[in-house]
Amino acid sequence: MTHALNTLRSFAASSPLPRLEQQMLWQRVLGVPRSWLIAHDTDPLPQQCVAQYFELQARRVAGEPMAYILGAREFMGHMFRVTPDVLIPRPDTETLVLAVLDDVREQPAPRILDLGTGSGAIALSIALARPDARVMATDRSEAALSVARDNAQALGATTVRFLQGNWYEALGAECANGQVPATVQFDVIVSNPPYIHRDDPHLDQGDVRFEPVMALTDGGDGLSDLQRIISGAAPWLARGGALYVEHGWDQAVAVRELFEAQGFLKVRSVRDLAGIERVTTGCLPGLVL
Repeated sequence: MTHALNTLRSFAASSPLPRLEQQMLWQRVLGVPRSWLIAHDTDPLPQQCVAQYFELQARRVAGEPMAYILGAREFMGHMFRVTPDVLIPRPDTETLVLAVLDDVREQPAPRILDLGTGSGAIALSIALARPDARVMATDRSEAALSVARDNAQALGATTVRFLQGNWYEALGAECANGQVPATVQFDVIVSNPPYIHRDDPHLDQGDVRFEPVMALTDGGDGLSDLQRIISGAAPWLARGGALYVEHGWDQAVAVRELFEAQGFLKVRSVRDLAGIERVTTGCLPGLVL
């Protein structure tokens, strides 16, 4: 390729990628804003930058998610570092965060537990929106917790506590003689657990192919981790507390039944922007939702 053809305009005409993805990759390579790309689309580009761009383009053509290539994804107005060790934050999950924030809107210094935090998107978004909240986040993956801690530091949410372990097992050290003291109970427990059925064809499609499988599916019907979270919540909920879980587009009825089977009251599902019942919540007898 001659130097005269090494311009953004010439590459745009021949690239197999959508224009927006091209621009995002060029912004990463050149370290410039999108406005610069538009204003300088006929400027010759250094060969080193061209080579870097083609490396990134090849990864994208192979199907690797843009979030992993760029190393970041926006969620709730904040940029989160993401790696293949964590799920990519999705707009659907903002429904979960907004529902929790609405629940604790009038409550001073709410105590909130995020189970299976991944990148920390849920826990840190809540902490940033409510600096007075006391937020704890758990994950069984130390690699994921490392990403979450980095995000907490970068975003200034340094009061969030992180614990390693599988669901409530991470909180074992907080118990005394197997009992949960009131001082370590939570006003809200929130989780976006693995809920995709093991046979769901979407596991072999798109970005999902590159994401950590243990964060996507429980290896079964997609309900087993939801059931563990729902059945184990009661000892950890303080008076006035509530449980919120995200689930699949077709699981709302089954998840409501899981809540009701555990004695939860005022069980309801919250719809996302697409009108899909995406989040289910409930409270135990004697609690007020």
